Amino acid sequence: MTVDPRELLDDGLELLVLPSFSRIGYDLRRRMWGWEDVSRQSLDGRVALVTGPTSGLGRATVSHLAAMGARVLLLGRDAGRLEQTRLELEAWSGNHEIAWHEADLSSLEAVRRATDAILATEARLDILVDNAGALIPERHRSADGFELSLATMVLGPFVLVSRLLPLLRAAASSDRPARLVAVTSGGQYAQRVHLDDLEFEDEAYSGVFAYGRAKRAQVGLTREWARRLRPAGITANAMHPGWADTPGLAASLPEFREFLGPYARTAEEGVDTIVWLAASDEARRWTGRLFLDRRPRPFDRVPMTRLDGAARRELWDRVVALTGETPDLG
Repeated sequence: MTVDPRELLDDGLELLVLPSFSRIGYDLRRRMWGWEDVSRQSLDGRVALVTGPTSGLGRATVSHLAAMGARVLLLGRDAGRLEQTRLELEAWSGNHEIAWHEADLSSLEAVRRATDAILATEARLDILVDNAGALIPERHRSADGFELSLATMVLGPFVLVSRLLPLLRAAASSDRPARLVAVTSGGQYAQRVHLDDLEFEDEAYSGVFAYGRAKRAQVGLTREWARRLRPAGITANAMHPGWADTPGLAASLPEFREFLGPYARTAEEGVDTIVWLAASDEARRWTGRLFLDRRPRPFDRVPMTRLDGAARRELWDRVVALTGETPDLG
C-alpha cells in the first residue's frame, strides 16, 4: 500500500506538538494539502449560532459565517458588546440577518431563557458552534452553585444543545446534516476527567487543570452527542484551533503568549477548521471526531487521560443529573 508522503509529514508534525499547534503547522498544511477556500461557499438560507462571539475565535467565526450569507445568532453574556458586534458585522458584511441573545453560559436559568427565545423566533438551526470558554484562576461557584469552569464549558453548553435539538432536527437532511462544532484546547490532552470529583471538591483547585478537564469533558460529550444523534442526521465534532493569539490567551497565559511570539496563530488561522466543519461539503461525512487543521486527530496523547465508552456514558449521566436536562433524542 502506497503511503502519501504528505500524511507522513503531517503525522510527524502532530507528534512534535510545538510546530503542529503553532503557525508553522497551519502554514505547512494549508500549502501541502491545497485547501479550498471554504469562505467562498454560500450559506444562504442556513442559520448558525455561535457562543462567545464578541472577541477572539468567536468573533472571527461569526465574521466568516455572516460574510457567507448565514443568518447568525450571537449568544453571549454582555448585551452591549453583543449589540456592538451585531452592528459591526452588518456594516462589514452587508448581512442584516444577525441577531443576538444574552446568556451567561454558566447560568442554567439564563441558558434556558435564551433557548426559549430562540425556539420562539427560529424555525431551524443548521450550525451550532460551542466556542465560549475561559480559564478561571480561582475556584468560584456559578449562580446555580456549580464549580464555574464546569458550569461554563460543560453544563451550560449541554443545556443549550439539549434544548435546541428540535431546531437542529428541523434543519437536518440526508444530504446536508445539521452540525455541532465544539471548540476545545490542547490543554485537554493532559487532563483526565475525574468522574467522582467533577467540581474540584476533593483536591486543591487549579485554574489550568480545571480548564483542561472541562475541555476534556466537552470532547467526551461531543463524542456522545455524535453517537446519539447520528440517526437524526446531526453531526458532532470537536476541533482544536492550535495556539491562536486571542485576548483570552493574552489575559490567561501571558507568559506562554510571549513564548510563542510570532509563531502564535492568528484568530483567522485558528478558526479555519471551525468554518470548514460548519460549512464544507467534505466535512459533512465526519462525526464523533477531533480535528486539527482539517484532519481528524487522536483523542488521546496520554493513556491515563483516556475516556472510554463506559466512562463517556457515565459522564453523560452525571451531567444529566447535575443539569436536570434530559435531551429528547427523537
